[in-house]
Amino acid sequence: MKLKELLVGLEGLKAKGDLDLDIKGIESNSKNIEEGFLFVAIKGFQVDGHKFIDSAIENGAIAVVVEEGCDLKAIKGLEKVTVIMAKDTRRALAIISSNFYKNPSKKFKLIGVTGTKGKTTTTFMIKEILEKAGKKVGLIGTIATYINGKRLGDSERTTPESLELQKLFSQMVKEKVEVVVMEVSSQSLKLHRVDGCDFDIVLFTNLSEDHISPNEHPDMQDYFNSKLKLFEMCKVGIVNTDDLHGAKIPDMFPDSQITTYGIDNFANVLAKDITITNSYVDFRVKITDRNERVKTCIPGRFSVYNSLAAICVAKKFGIDPETIKQALLEVRVPGRSELVNNKSEIPIMIDYAHSPESLENILQAVKSYTRGKVISLFGCGGDRDAGKRPIMGEISGRIADFTFITSDNPRTEDPEKIVKQIEEGIKKTKGKYKVIVDRTKAIKEAIKMATKRDIIVLAGKGHEPYQEINGIKHPYDERIIVNELIEEIEKEKKNNK
Repeated sequence: MKLKELLVGLEGLKAKGDLDLDIKGIESNSKNIEEGFLFVAIKGFQVDGHKFIDSAIENGAIAVVVEEGCDLKAIKGLEKVTVIMAKDTRRALAIISSNFYKNPSKKFKLIGVTGTKGKTTTTFMIKEILEKAGKKVGLIGTIATYINGKRLGDSERTTPESLELQKLFSQMVKEKVEVVVMEVSSQSLKLHRVDGCDFDIVLFTNLSEDHISPNEHPDMQDYFNSKLKLFEMCKVGIVNTDDLHGAKIPDMFPDSQITTYGIDNFANVLAKDITITNSYVDFRVKITDRNERVKTCIPGRFSVYNSLAAICVAKKFGIDPETIKQALLEVRVPGRSELVNNKSEIPIMIDYAHSPESLENILQAVKSYTRGKVISLFGCGGDRDAGKRPIMGEISGRIADFTFITSDNPRTEDPEKIVKQIEEGIKKTKGKYKVIVDRTKAIKEAIKMATKRDIIVLAGKGHEPYQEINGIKHPYDERIIVNELIEEIEKEKKNNK
């Protein structure tokens, strides 16, 4: 594609050199540059891409995009290539990438989901409903990327970098995807990763304190403002009116078509008569012209909100209530409040909670609806923040009825040392606990302890199918392990009769 065609949609550019060059590829990593490529220099938090322009030229770059204010005199070989100066090279990369792949997001319906919590579950619910309605669906998010039901692989971040994102969109177009559901992080909005995307529906779940740091957002207002950029990109929106920030959005965008959902406050789509148990939630909601009873096997009040958000999207597509109800009943989200089907019918939940906040949230959620004991089982990853270990121990000791402290990706650290640091925190509480370093043995003990009235929360690993020890990722899928252990326990019971 001609260089000048790649620059369409970018304003305030300064150029020196030939704009009729044929560009064979785009890269922001100088190591991946090949002959005939365009190099876009990105000023990152740790590394400044402008320092690698000479390396990119040596590797075959015939044009470079630089950011205003960079020192061109310090760069070798610039006289050999076309130089484009942009106000913001992150935005430039996004628009150029979209142009290079022929604006793929215009060729399918694109749904963007943003918010602090609930993005992953909501996108999976939407995907399940759309697929049940016969649509070809793509999903991009925290866990993985899916195209037409096929998992492409684990995700490195919630929303990919713009170049990778447009390449994925292009692949989805080739595979005739009709709708793409995407998690859109505040970082991706702030750093222009989704610039150039043509959204058809945008959705806001909620906002709570998170991602406040020097490299992310300086304060909550900046965090919220970043989320709002999604509503500036699309006039069809869906918001949670029970969230204090979400409730403000309809008035902030009076020219947009915004549908609201909620439980406590007035909303277009309202849940009533809610039942929450340790294995499901169900509620009443008006989908078309009559009330429907909706059930989903992801327990917790938050699951009602996520279901309502997905129902709002389904209504936009005119999907019938029976299809919606069936999809929500069957949906499972890998590692997010995921109940493991098992012979013993003991509620066993796998959740990715691996930080103090996420562990507290999941334990408090299950505590609110479980009639029996809450049995917590978790560890902390090695070679990571050691300061959170005693804090997580204290949280579990305070909320759970019983805690098993065990291993979770010890990596290069001694697992014994990690569990002792967790134990320091739980000792500050009156919580009952047991230390079993071997995670499989700990899970077995927890299953033996539990009844159908209880719930076991296996926290930390979530969707990860491995246990990382000394640089090696050993296969470790808790869904498989749980069912193998239940078989083992049943055999032991028979042999002891």
